[in-house]
Amino acid sequence: MEYNTTRNKLIMREYGRHIQNMVEKIRSIEDKERRQRNVDAIIEFMGILNPQLKSMEDYRQKLWDHIFLISDFQLDVESPYPIPTAETLKLKPSRLPYPKKYPKYSHLGVHLEKVVQKALADENTDKRSGFAHTIAYYMKLAYNNWHRELVHDDAIRQELNAITGGMLEFSSTPYVKAYRERDDDQRFGKRGKQMGYQPRQGVKPIPQGPMGNKNRPQQKFQKKRYK
Repeated sequence: MEYNTTRNKLIMREYGRHIQNMVEKIRSIEDKERRQRNVDAIIEFMGILNPQLKSMEDYRQKLWDHIFLISDFQLDVESPYPIPTAETLKLKPSRLPYPKKYPKYSHLGVHLEKVVQKALADENTDKRSGFAHTIAYYMKLAYNNWHRELVHDDAIRQELNAITGGMLEFSSTPYVKAYRERDDDQRFGKRGKQMGYQPRQGVKPIPQGPMGNKNRPQQKFQKKRYK
């Protein structure tokens, strides 16, 4: 009986030991044409064992890289792709520098500071006024996203003056509608809530009086008598 501890190291477990034994057998074949035919057959068999690689664009190149890796880069065959080496295949990519930005007003973000710098660099007064209104609108929108209470316009104007040094000012109030949830009893009423009533969008409800609709004339119904 042969144990795994006495066998060679399994390089790629995705293909199993049988593929590795076949690759080692191919290395001992002296005929180059016969060795090439066997390698092509093993490449096709490796693609069947790992069908998930077919969804990749260069899956054929990956199969050839894997067979060279299994053979410890000692397989003497012709490959339609560049033959890898141990240095190129195991080469680690260079570390990407992570952008580190420390905005002065972190609750507004670094993009707002870029917009402010672009607005200050513009000499056109109309564009600067448009930038000021857009920046104030965004500031009020960002505040309403993170706070429940409504922000006063003076607070937005004061913070904008602190950011721009008083060089950008907005005249009209940037209107941002703040969404506030209301109780279901206030929206539909207790009776409507029990009946599962939901008002239609864009349709105003008809005002109801104590005796029904005010716009409809009151009709008196008499009791029907049967003869």
